Amino acid sequence: MDHSKYADHNAVVLGVSLDSVDSHKDFCTKQGLNFKLLADAGGKVAATYGSLTNLAVVKFAARHSFLIDPNGRIAKVYTTVNPATHSAELLAALDQLQISQSVKP
Repeated sequence: MDHSKYADHNAVVLGVSLDSVDSHKDFCTKQGLNFKLLADAGGKVAATYGSLTNLAVVKFAARHSFLIDPNGRIAKVYTTVNPATHSAELLAALDQLQISQSVKP
């Protein structure tokens, strides 16, 4: 992941999953993830963001991304995520967000 590029944008990357904290530790180690992955065991966060999906009796969080501006508002929602290109897509959106934020009165 382009962690240093997000830091250059003063952006924080967080992941949210319905899995347990212990499961996240194993997953992050196995996948080499270097961002925080938060446990949402009850599904409240996923439901609030419209990302909680039911498949028969199994609930899971869909892979959505949310670009949140410095005021805490959702600036952009990505409901289709291609891991190979998503980081570049987010970094470009961050550039645009920062440009638009800097020209506001």
